[in-house]
Amino acid sequence: MTELTMKELAFIEDEIRAEAITAKTLNWCATQCEDETLKNILETMAEKHQLKIADLSQYFNRTQNIQ
Repeated sequence: MTELTMKELAFIEDEIRAEAITAKTLNWCATQCEDETLKNILETMAEKHQLKIADLSQYFNRTQNIQ
């Protein structure tokens, strides 16, 4: 596996935080919707961001080699 620098790992952490904020915001927006179609769209979008969090976290957790 390619070694990552501390700066690169920090970028990954920042992206995980950004995805988490986006997912939480979309979920909150979905709770405010009365339109079921829009609510479902927002929930689907939030789920996609949560899956990105899982993917990034998995990669981040696998990365043990730091320069």
